[in-house]
Formats: sequence, structure tokens, C-alpha cells
Amino acid sequence: MKTALLVEDHEITRVWLRDLLGDAFPRINVREAINCKQAREAIKTHSFDLALLDINLPDGSGVSLVGEITKQSPETYCVMNTIMDDDKCLFSSLQAGAKGYLLKEQPREKLIKHLHGALNNEPPLSPAIARRVLRFFHKKPVTQPTSNLSSREEEVLTFIAKGLNRTDISRLLGITSNTAAGHVKNIYVKLNVSSRAEATLQAARLGLVRA
Repeated sequence: MKTALLVEDHEITRVWLRDLLGDAFPRINVREAINCKQAREAIKTHSFDLALLDINLPDGSGVSLVGEITKQSPETYCVMNTIMDDDKCLFSSLQAGAKGYLLKEQPREKLIKHLHGALNNEPPLSPAIARRVLRFFHKKPVTQPTSNLSSREEEVLTFIAKGLNRTDISRLLGITSNTAAGHVKNIYVKLNVSSRAEATLQAARLGLVRA
């Protein structure tokens, strides 16, 4: 990550997050915005590798910004950073195109670790948010979902949904990291997903994990 757009209206929090981004991605160039208007002006003239956005802003919602950023710059990795943990904010953010959802209450080192995960195609999701996603879909009626995954791929998908990375999966299954990576790639292709968050939703839909 070389460039980032940080959208946060509270000065103390903004400074804290700017320093956190610097620790997570040394030498990253961070552009700051305190509201939707400034953020829109920034994305008109610049493209960013990462966008870290609050939801409640003085002149609108960070969720609407995600949709605008994703439309204009699909390669930008949008992550919500908020205190809002309700279903409406969470799922509207994901539907708008957010690839991560982090709660501000987490310790600094945890936030940095989650942000690092984006570099390895591991969407930043706070544990409480991942559980909420699973719980939401567990409530939905399941009508004999099917997939063409092999039994080993279902095992790997289960571990993905539980938040394990490829190194952990390879260790638990006694396979090489490359083999684990191959299974993950096949799973993404077969389920037509492109992120860990989407794979987790599919795992819940298939009944492989429960909240």
C-alpha cells in the first residue's frame, strides 16, 4: 500500500489513524478528509490503494462514498473503520463494495494486523463483525445448498470462514502452503467469490460453519 485516503471527522481519531497507517505501511502517503465533500474532491483528482472510511460524517455517510470510490476506482481497497456494528451499517457497507469492516474499539496492534491481511487477500474483518455476518446468514432458511467443492476444499473453506490464514491451514491439514493456496484458489473459482468475506458467507450458506 503506497497511497491511502483517510476519511475521519474527529481530529484526535484522525491523527491516531494516520499514525496507525504509517506503522502498518511504512512510507505510505496518506491524504486526509474530514467529510464527504473533501473525500469526493480527493477521488476526482487522485487514485488510492487504500481508503479507510468512517461511516458517520458531518455531511453524509461513508457508505455512499464506498460506492462512489468503487465505481470510479475499482482497484481501491475500501475498509470501513467505525464504532457502528449493527446489521444495517455492516451489510450496506459490504453491498456498496467495502472489502473490510473494522471496529475502532480494537487495540492498535490488532487493527494493524487486520490491515496487513489485505496484502494477502485476507479482508480486514473484526472478529465481532465476522461473527455477526455468520449469525445473520445462519438465520436465513437454507434450502439444500449445494456446491461442487471436494471434501478437502470444504475443509479448507471451513478454516477460511473461521479466520485462519493459509499458513495455519497448511499446518493443520499437513499440506504445503502452496497446496493450501491452490485449494483456496479453486474454492474462489468454484464459488465465484473474490474475497475472504464472500467465501465466509458461502461457507455459512452451505452449512459448513455456524455463528
